[in-house]
Amino acid sequence: MSTPEEHADTTPKQETPKKELSMTITSKAAEAAKKQLSKRKTPDAMIRLGIKGGGCSGFGYVIEFEDGPPRENRDRVFEVDGAKFVVDKKSLIYLAGTTLDWKVSLMQQGFEFINPQVKSNCGCGHSFQV
Repeated sequence: MSTPEEHADTTPKQETPKKELSMTITSKAAEAAKKQLSKRKTPDAMIRLGIKGGGCSGFGYVIEFEDGPPRENRDRVFEVDGAKFVVDKKSLIYLAGTTLDWKVSLMQQGFEFINPQVKSNCGCGHSFQV
């Protein structure tokens, strides 16, 4: 009679590689960020992107200046055309696959998040639900 150990699978298991969470930042968004940073006279600073809870639909986008260094093991830095953007890893889960663009229209101009994970937006357009 054989024991269960004799029939155990001894083939080494391969770990499934973790999918790298990423986002795309357009050249127009990078140029706009560089202009904003140069007006502020902090060319070594970065633009922090993220999300926060709240708003009509549950989440809102965050765009702010980041003067300090990225937080080790907590932030991911994206550099496009010399402009640096930093995103915390928790926000990156909700921003994965997102494209950050710079949009100019007759009524306004500003950064635009094109997020494929969004299931619905609120009426004012400032918050979203995934």
